[in-house]
Amino acid sequence: MNTVAEPQTTEYAVKTVNVIKEYVMGKETLRALKGINLEIRTGEYISIMGPSGSGKSTLFNMIGGLDKPSQGKVYIDEVDISGLDAYELAWLRCRKIGYIFQTFNLIPVMTALENVTLPMIFAGMTTQDAMDKGAELLQLVGLGERIRHKPLELSGGQQQRVACARALANDPTIILADEPTGNLDLKTGKEIIELLRKLNKEKGVTIISATHDLKMLDVSDRIIWIRDGLVDKIERREELDIEVGTVEGEEEA
Repeated sequence: MNTVAEPQTTEYAVKTVNVIKEYVMGKETLRALKGINLEIRTGEYISIMGPSGSGKSTLFNMIGGLDKPSQGKVYIDEVDISGLDAYELAWLRCRKIGYIFQTFNLIPVMTALENVTLPMIFAGMTTQDAMDKGAELLQLVGLGERIRHKPLELSGGQQQRVACARALANDPTIILADEPTGNLDLKTGKEIIELLRKLNKEKGVTIISATHDLKMLDVSDRIIWIRDGLVDKIERREELDIEVGTVEGEEEA
């Protein structure tokens, strides 16, 4: 007897529908995005690539709810964030999205633990619970012995690890990493990339990175190439013909 297969549904962490972004500059209108359609599956590791001025950063800001499109829709976990008011958007960003920036964006007068716990306090968690969870997260990223150190007492790589822990504070479904290796040396940058991939695999977090770093492509599931405000192409890692190489002093596998 023939049976009809049930249709399979795919969960999307992010979906954009004909996203257009325009900036008015005097009498001229600059169209940074010209109609972006994307579907990013839950648990994917995505790299967004493109030359300066391509619209890559603008798209990144749309996905992160840091800016709103002039036209079109952006869905995070099936919620159209382009239609949310400021309070609703702040709530969603606090609980659904973790951010990692090129410049770390840590508060210099606060310890690593205090930097990590801050988003949890904003979300309503008690101070003790936030401190307990923050210590666990810093242990997860390899900084269990440095929780009382302030940013200036940490190396660049350690500061970015604190930023990774902070991004995980409220158990986000998505981590947005904006050039996370841009201010790091090659070896430290590779360590951060491997840490992000570990978090992606072990916690099932969707990671979306805007990057120029070819090492980031090596751990990505798909690479989205942006050019002139449009999606130029989307490739899977196995389709890429790139040689990432090894860091000096490191043995090849």
